[in-house]
Amino acid sequence: MSNQTTKLVPTPGQTVGPFYGYALPFEKDNELLAPGSPGSIRLQGTVYDGAGETVPDAILEIWQPDADGRIVQKTGSLVRDGYTFTGWGRGSVGYSGVFTFTTVNPGPTEPGAAPFISVAIFARGLTNRLFTRIYLPESGEALATDPLLSSLDPERRKTLIARRDPDGGLTWDIRLQGEGETVFLDFQ
Repeated sequence: MSNQTTKLVPTPGQTVGPFYGYALPFEKDNELLAPGSPGSIRLQGTVYDGAGETVPDAILEIWQPDADGRIVQKTGSLVRDGYTFTGWGRGSVGYSGVFTFTTVNPGPTEPGAAPFISVAIFARGLTNRLFTRIYLPESGEALATDPLLSSLDPERRKTLIARRDPDGGLTWDIRLQGEGETVFLDFQ
């Protein structure tokens, strides 16, 4: 027996997708709670590629605390009952590049922290999913002291902060490359 050790090389990433309609979607997958529920808001946006064209076939997953900042620890995220906030959702982007979720404004997970929604993006041409965050625009002082945001150039920081809609919902666009590219996170 040889004492020689073998170094294993990681398998390279492959393009995300194709997505099969029978495997990923499930009923009410983009509803973290039922539309019209007390405190519910619409989170919407558009996914753009590096040329500024919409991406018609991306899939987004979001994770977030509830409005009080509690991380939900209940099973059953794939079964929507219309009442239970699950903290997790998956939504496909339509042909127009637009996504939408029904959720709540996340609360801060600790006093003084900036509330945010975690996002994973799967799309054609990506060899691995991308991770990012959505911050609420009203969290002024908390945004200024957030460790991630304060580490970024002010122009890059803007790519992570949603816009508040007149109806109380949030709009946040994703730019995969190019001018105004969204800040993506690396969890290695």
